[in-house]
Amino acid sequence: MVLETTYASKSNKEIINDLVGKPFSFLQSLKLNGIGSKRMVIDEVSPNLRPYLNVISDINYGSIELRPNGILIAINKGLRNFTWIIPYYQFYIYKTNGVSIHAQGRFVHFKNNITHKENSTFFEKLIRLKVDYDLRFPHVDSI
Repeated sequence: MVLETTYASKSNKEIINDLVGKPFSFLQSLKLNGIGSKRMVIDEVSPNLRPYLNVISDINYGSIELRPNGILIAINKGLRNFTWIIPYYQFYIYKTNGVSIHAQGRFVHFKNNITHKENSTFFEKLIRLKVDYDLRFPHVDSI
């Protein structure tokens, strides 16, 4: 689900909290050494996410915020902000010349450049939280 989050909205906050949990507390974010990524360059997106990107040849930026039950991907389009809400059970990450995040029939590919390298510890933390979630809530047992 993608929401416009340019302005704070009580209904948007409730939707986000219901889908991916309330934000980590200050102490939890200190224990995790931060819950947000640095700004990264978006290289490519799926066709159903293109309306949320700049149409001219501007560079598109995005960042990721960790939540207890999922992630939020923030995308900037000019002066407007959009947030893609991804629960962990729908979330897949691929390391292909950068990082590609897939969920809900959509994907975002972040470019492999200096900002990607600066976020390497963040991605390790993200994968660790995803694995912890999958261990707590297994999908379907194999027969």
